[in-house]
Amino acid sequence: MSIITLTTDFGLKDHFVGALKGKLLSGYPGVVMVDISHHIEHFNIAQASYVIGAAYSSFAAGTVHLIGVDAELSAENRHIAMLWNGHYFICADNGILTLLTEKIVPEKIVEINIHDRLPDNASDMDAFATVACHLAKGGTLNVIGREITAIKEINNFNPVIAPDKNSIKGCVVYIDHFGNCVTNITRQQLKEVGKGRDFEITFGTKGQVKGLKRGYSDWTLNERFNLKTYEGEKLAIFNEAGFLEIAVFRSNPTTVGSASTLLGLKFTDTVTVVFKTA
Repeated sequence: MSIITLTTDFGLKDHFVGALKGKLLSGYPGVVMVDISHHIEHFNIAQASYVIGAAYSSFAAGTVHLIGVDAELSAENRHIAMLWNGHYFICADNGILTLLTEKIVPEKIVEINIHDRLPDNASDMDAFATVACHLAKGGTLNVIGREITAIKEINNFNPVIAPDKNSIKGCVVYIDHFGNCVTNITRQQLKEVGKGRDFEITFGTKGQVKGLKRGYSDWTLNERFNLKTYEGEKLAIFNEAGFLEIAVFRSNPTTVGSASTLLGLKFTDTVTVVFKTA
């Protein structure tokens, strides 16, 4: 069974997602398509980078991941395909793959060069769909592009570690369906820099969370306090993808509010882990 995943900023109002799926089915009738997200904010490559990085490992090796965010071919953004950790990724060379390539070196990257073999009216998604079907059928990267050794990175994506190692300054890179605010600070970074020290997490002018929860429901329960008692309390956890997340227990963005609305956190807002010093 061959799988192609789809991550785009197309939304679901228009025909774009359906048309893309039609192109894939025309090129490979037996393929299985899985939607990761079509609600990436418009042209938000940092958000797309987080979402694909968090989702890809749930799929078997050999899966093809098509990323249609800021995908227009231009002098600045070429089209690329990458074999990384046993998975294939197809996207524009605009920094979307930053989160992946900073963890593991890609096995192979090619600049897609099949555009002149497609009809004159072919779109960027026609090119991506053609490459995706080729790879899903077991085709090689050499057939669809020339090998390259480096791709574009998002320069401001990495957290900043203070010279004295007493803090890590990151930012919000994604706000999920529950209004939880995901940062670019990883569990591994906190472990390596903190070396077991206590810490607090600060944001905005007065925002503060001390320590971490093991999960959203990790509260002290007894005869006086049940889980409902803690609804609306702010907390910090490392999510399943290994990133520090600021949340509000049992939040609901449409009714009681969320970490984003109640704590005033927005995309790119600074979040800092401050370690206790002796």
